[in-house]
Amino acid sequence: MSYLNNYTPQPEPTVADSELYGPDPYDINFAFPLHQETLETARLKLVPFIPSVHAETYWNHVKDRRDELYRYYPVYFHTLAEFLAWHELTIRRNPLWIYLAIIDKTRRDPAHPDWGGSLAGTVGLINGSAKNLGMEPGCIVVFPEFQRTHVAKEMVAICLNYILQLPSASPPGLGFRRAQWCANPGNAPSIGLAERMGFRREGTLRYMVTLPEELAEYGRRGRPGDPFEKLSSRDTAVLALCWDDWENGARDKVRCPYASTRGSVEFLYVRQRHQDDAGEYCETLTRQSMSKGIRIPVET
Repeated sequence: MSYLNNYTPQPEPTVADSELYGPDPYDINFAFPLHQETLETARLKLVPFIPSVHAETYWNHVKDRRDELYRYYPVYFHTLAEFLAWHELTIRRNPLWIYLAIIDKTRRDPAHPDWGGSLAGTVGLINGSAKNLGMEPGCIVVFPEFQRTHVAKEMVAICLNYILQLPSASPPGLGFRRAQWCANPGNAPSIGLAERMGFRREGTLRYMVTLPEELAEYGRRGRPGDPFEKLSSRDTAVLALCWDDWENGARDKVRCPYASTRGSVEFLYVRQRHQDDAGEYCETLTRQSMSKGIRIPVET
């Protein structure tokens, strides 16, 4: 029996400088409906990450903290142009992925009043599958000044509602069966957040991702003689929250606070920093009625 193998390796795709910010008008190129009412709560909203709108602010937050913020990523960006090329090739041109800007509505940004808050980080909705009814929040960055606040927890709650709620629900979701969470096994805060939000650990995929040189210390050493012997590999912890978990109590545990109004009364969120009895600085968040001046403490 004879056969041929005419495969020819293709060059790595590249992005021209003129394409780094995507097309104009911007096309998110996403295969699934983006229910904006599901992606916004009283304190937080997730909107499509548009490079011409958000990239400069994003890079200003991460450029001096890349070692900290990218240490558990599978990639490392040295420049804004590298990040934009990754976003264009990996995210925008893949209709099963989308990158979202996390907007904290409790902190105003005078430089961008039209955002309705401050850019607090980014999250991807990745590996979507209409056939297998699954999707994964991933590629997450929460800027340090927004960590240990309501931002991460509420972002995950929004993603879970978007993925797992039925299309007939209010607000609607995709009606998928599985929300997946993947993390470096050494990233205890990420795994802990997922578990607090109802995800259950399913196992560890060993040697799952080959890491760039900058992230070698966060993976396993390669095997001498293999094609990437000088690069390390990362294990991946896999967690999931499935539709039956969701219907049997996980949804109630997540408690995504969608209502931003009560009747016709609108609320403004006010953040105050003060010292407690021990002299430690802490923050409180109150919800102030725009019409009556009533302040209500908000759980963070």
